[in-house]
Amino acid sequence: MLYSLLDLAPVPEGSDIPQALANSADLAAHAEALGYHRYWLAEHHNMPGIASAATAVLIGHIASRTSTMRIGAGGIMLPNHAPYMVAEAFGTLAALYGDRIDLGLGRAPGTDMATARALRRGLSQQDSFPQDVIDLIGFLSPEDPEARVRAYPGQGTNVPVWILGSSLYGAQLAAHLGLPYAFASHFAPSALTDAFDVYRRSFKPSVFLARPHVMMAINVFAADTDAEGVRLRTTMQQAFARLRRGMPGKLPAPVDDITAHLDPVTLENVNAALHVSAVGSPDTVRSRLSEIIARYQPDEVILTGQIHDHAARKRSFEIAAEALRSL
Repeated sequence: MLYSLLDLAPVPEGSDIPQALANSADLAAHAEALGYHRYWLAEHHNMPGIASAATAVLIGHIASRTSTMRIGAGGIMLPNHAPYMVAEAFGTLAALYGDRIDLGLGRAPGTDMATARALRRGLSQQDSFPQDVIDLIGFLSPEDPEARVRAYPGQGTNVPVWILGSSLYGAQLAAHLGLPYAFASHFAPSALTDAFDVYRRSFKPSVFLARPHVMMAINVFAADTDAEGVRLRTTMQQAFARLRRGMPGKLPAPVDDITAHLDPVTLENVNAALHVSAVGSPDTVRSRLSEIIARYQPDEVILTGQIHDHAARKRSFEIAAEALRSL
């Protein structure tokens, strides 16, 4: 079981973006030493608590601080970008760091509509995502002498492309194109079973993959005790509730009693969204990870977890790596 790490370069309350970026570089080096296979960064915009908006730039920084892990995007929100420019950016990364770069593609803008307009890609009613993916793959594939437009850097780098999703749409597209598929079960688990089933049943072998390959995201809040793991999780519970209310901010500090901060209905909805999580002591986390993997049978897992304290975040991913190695 390959295990990887998804990072949003969180900006905790009381800290700033430069420190968040330094924390991500430190976490990446730590993750590499722990045997993590991939280190992915996600594109989000207009969110004070997330510093990974310029995702390709940050991927380059993280790649320069590591030497063996695959580094990539989980993902680039393709509606925000011209496929040609994405190919140039990731072709450049591949030229710099070799066969260590991944490109996960998402269909959502990763922000609100006002910010999407500010990104200057337009808000067409037509869904161009499938064609954009095909065009982008073409710009990264071996050079076609008949093509009038070619990406330099990009052409011939064959940067692996993944489709990301939280619904059946991405599963169907990934299966149709014969691409690997990563599901956002860490915040939208409701369609997980159906999406995996659709992807596996509909998969068409391609030059990229001979058989289906799925990765699922799991939140991890691991600590030396169950109580401390539960306390660490309150950071993400608060942050998710604020995001749902349209009030994103810096990553909040953990609290002793989450019920004093979120009403019962909100807490129930947040916990449902964050259901695919492993929370608690090393033994508890190992048991929960084993249960999740046995149920969904992913080919890979990618771990994430918004934790306020950097040292606690490093320790959480350390405990998780030990658990997964033991499985």
